[in-house]
Amino acid sequence: MKALIFTLAVLFSISLVAQSIEPKFEQEGNNIKGTYFHENGQIAQTGYFVDGKLDGIWKMYDENGQKIAMGKYTRGKKTGKWFFWEGKIVKEVDFDENKIANVVEKSNTKSVVRNN
Repeated sequence: MKALIFTLAVLFSISLVAQSIEPKFEQEGNNIKGTYFHENGQIAQTGYFVDGKLDGIWKMYDENGQKIAMGKYTRGKKTGKWFFWEGKIVKEVDFDENKIANVVEKSNTKSVVRNN
């Protein structure tokens, strides 16, 4: 299970480079907000860079605009809780210095609040 989640996480990280539409970068204070797009123009990923490294909350979306992953980077490393949505399943993955520490899978049959 951890290997599967790790593979998914790596694929999301690699997709930062694999986008075919030019990404958009905006200065926000000391941070740079990066937005990457799918070929159809939908947002693929959005988040921040600090000193050239991924930092803060990053959100990933599928080609239809549905959120598929969300988590935090600290100085380029995945940290804390990450969430991966796969249909009605939510995988909650705890990262410690870019390494998977724990994985919990939950059924997401009822949406209470959904923020993009």
